[in-house]
Amino acid sequence: MGWVDTVNTKVATSRVGRYFQLDGSGAYRERKGTRFMTELRAGATTFFAMAYIISVNASIISESGGHCVCDSTPEDPVCDNNTEYLNCIFRMKLDMIMATAIIAMIASVLIGVFANLPLGLAPGMGLNAYFTYNVVGYHGTGGTPYKVALAAVLIEGCIFFLLSVFGIRQWLARIIPMSIKVAMGCGIGMYLCFIGLQSSAGIGLVGLDTTTLVTLGACPDWAKDELGACTGHTMESPHTWMGILGLVLIVLLMMYRVPGALLIGIVFISITSWPRVSAVTYFPYTEVGQTMFDYFKKVVTVHPLDNVLGQFEFDLTSREIWIALITFLYVDILDTTGTMYSMARYGGFTDKTGDFEHSTAAFMSDAISVIVGACFGSSPCTAFVESGAGIAEGGRTGITAITVAFGFFISIFFSPIFASFPPWATGSALIIVGSMMMAGVRNINWDYPGDAIPAFITITVMPFTYSIAYGLIGGIISYIVINGIIYIIDKASFGRIRPDYSMRENWWTAAFSRSFLPHWIRYLYCKSVGRPIPWHEDEYEFDSDAEKEDDEHPHAVVVGGDSIHDGMSSNDMSVLNHQRYREKGEFYES
Repeated sequence: MGWVDTVNTKVATSRVGRYFQLDGSGAYRERKGTRFMTELRAGATTFFAMAYIISVNASIISESGGHCVCDSTPEDPVCDNNTEYLNCIFRMKLDMIMATAIIAMIASVLIGVFANLPLGLAPGMGLNAYFTYNVVGYHGTGGTPYKVALAAVLIEGCIFFLLSVFGIRQWLARIIPMSIKVAMGCGIGMYLCFIGLQSSAGIGLVGLDTTTLVTLGACPDWAKDELGACTGHTMESPHTWMGILGLVLIVLLMMYRVPGALLIGIVFISITSWPRVSAVTYFPYTEVGQTMFDYFKKVVTVHPLDNVLGQFEFDLTSREIWIALITFLYVDILDTTGTMYSMARYGGFTDKTGDFEHSTAAFMSDAISVIVGACFGSSPCTAFVESGAGIAEGGRTGITAITVAFGFFISIFFSPIFASFPPWATGSALIIVGSMMMAGVRNINWDYPGDAIPAFITITVMPFTYSIAYGLIGGIISYIVINGIIYIIDKASFGRIRPDYSMRENWWTAAFSRSFLPHWIRYLYCKSVGRPIPWHEDEYEFDSDAEKEDDEHPHAVVVGGDSIHDGMSSNDMSVLNHQRYREKGEFYES
């Protein structure tokens, strides 16, 4: 037995191993195949996969202007050329780098310790873009001040916590049609890609056009007019070509399944952009460039959080702030809930209804993370899809999440490095993350127009209006109008005029199959009236309970990388899944 096996055995048989349900710990529903050293490796993989959020989130949130005041002029309405204002923005970016690392550290510890899930949490991509560009506005040009927007995020986190405690959060997520929920994630992916293609927080491939709104850009700064539109020399910007190089590098690394491909691509492009003598330098010989370079040379330092910590202003009189609050609440419900369910299913600890162990604790931890994020000046936190990289490495318990938190703790002391990642380095990561979020489009029910058209509206309206809220509202309203009219015609004609319902998505079966009340309320009720306590009413068969599976769910075997049920071909399984989905709104577990 080597030292690795010795460590795994000792940890598994300890109280720590029992708490985290490691294999061999003797814990109830211990997670088969889990090892302490494997969890550490998985946590490191997840951290490297999502560490890009430190610089990307800081770049996006600082674009809001934060506490900085822009003295606009007709020649410079958004202070893009105001040196004092840009220095203030840079100082806020330094604060946000520290804050993002601290938020991710606290959030990942919470989800690991209290929910025992191998997930990394941090300020969410998409939500930070909505916070900056829609709520506060670029350099504060929106209808809501930065401090008021943070107050809205804080209130959202408190509401989030109450909804999680009383089980309403899970129910709200279930009543939205599946096609809309999937389309919303895809639309956010398109939104992130659009941001990554622009110059403010991306590679600058897309530029302004006064006639068509957008066009091919990538011209040097000296070839732009006063509005920022290219007057010529498109595709001659060295920064854009560096961003394209980073994009290609990340894709190649991902194809070879290299852990941390996003971070490697960002770091490579950043390092090549640091020398001041190159044409692609991030530190030009200007006043702003010199300020950034002086901070970069510190390498290791701890930056104060004077400009972002506890910056609240509870002015809730404007209509815009309530729209932002509701949008934050609902988008976060769907985004985080969908990610958690997806990662739990990927990890193999979901039950036959799609629920997962410690789901209530996970939702409460996420709500507390939103509150923590608001206190540190950032947009809402969410679970990251990059957690799948760690799960693929064997992570199955909260030890993975705690390892992720440790990685963010170390990064706190290296904020000068993370502050020096240029937008053309992080923009390629935004494009890649957008493509990853678009992968869910295959799960939209394109066979039935009543499901497909609202989903398509949701996806397209988000990037075209530069608003997640408008996309979500457009999708829900179009679904209600289209299917509501069909329902009225069906009832008015006594069923004689109706479309082909066989291709319709049956989402309501799953939505209303579970009790609305959470388990702890039913427990208190039964305790008060003297009824038997429903200890196992909500307990379903998990993947770790394979020996208890009944005849209604045939066992799955893996042949050539495809999941096939015993005695059935892959084609038969596909037909069976399709039939079951249409009839009951669910798939067989595989």
